Amino acid sequence: MAKLKFYAVRVGRKPGIYRSWEDCQAQINHYSGAQYKSFLTREAATDYLNSQAPTKSGQLRAKKAIPDKTQVTSSAAVVVYTDGGNRNTGNVQGGQVKPTDKSAWAFQMTAASKTVTGTSGEWGATNNRMEIMALLQALSYLIETKQTETPILIVMDSKYVLDAIQKGWLTGWEKRGWRRAGNQPLANSELWRLMAQSLQQFSKLSFKWVKGHATTDGNNLVDHLLNETMDHMTKNAPIPAKNATAKIPGRPATSIQEDLFATIPQTPAPVKASTPSAADQPTPAASRKLGHLANQQAQQQSVDAMAEIAKHWRDD
Repeated sequence: MAKLKFYAVRVGRKPGIYRSWEDCQAQINHYSGAQYKSFLTREAATDYLNSQAPTKSGQLRAKKAIPDKTQVTSSAAVVVYTDGGNRNTGNVQGGQVKPTDKSAWAFQMTAASKTVTGTSGEWGATNNRMEIMALLQALSYLIETKQTETPILIVMDSKYVLDAIQKGWLTGWEKRGWRRAGNQPLANSELWRLMAQSLQQFSKLSFKWVKGHATTDGNNLVDHLLNETMDHMTKNAPIPAKNATAKIPGRPATSIQEDLFATIPQTPAPVKASTPSAADQPTPAASRKLGHLANQQAQQQSVDAMAEIAKHWRDD
């Protein structure tokens, strides 16, 4: 859940209160013993800074750092963090979202030493919708990159989404025709339908809940990403989108901009040179459309090479 926050750095390069995660990171990254925390009010952030105990010389001394109990460790080949949020401008927190309110989602996934992120937003969407979208978009990326048989751990702070999956709510909604108990309407039913279809494609998927706005790096990063997206949302302008591949009804999907699972290209076997036939000669229109794959022979060579790469990837 995204909120406008105050980042308090108690021990770092320059202790103080910062309004963006990026500014906070500049003070704590690679700083031994850094202490920091995010708050919803400046008063709470100030209290945190002032909670240090003075030494006999009058200087401030940081309290002993407490190990992060939400640090995620996993043997999964891919670890995914998702988050969603909105900036509700209503008078009551959690009240009706206005059509002009900014909302966004984000995911981060890591495999070996590689990391890829995705994010985009909507106007006037609820926090719950964005939490669903974050997971749905992450699953879509994994499906697009053919990772449905890979061991994957998904980490999030949304009990709403996790309970729907882990407590059987999703199955119950599906049995009732995507309605709640008592034949009540189900919010975001079109997303839950897609969620059920996506989850069925994975064989080694696991989930973990962490507390939001705490000190789990991956969770803080996706929270920062979605806030950045909302920062860049402007009326009458396209909403920023990165790796938003899920085919949501009525919403365009973007192409994958980064390939997290790309393998080292294999050198294709030499192809015996031959004179292309007239049928293989590209027309001007075909050349413009297909680029470097402008004839049938080149296309077939490309298909054969990709099949060989995919075979080695599976064998590894």
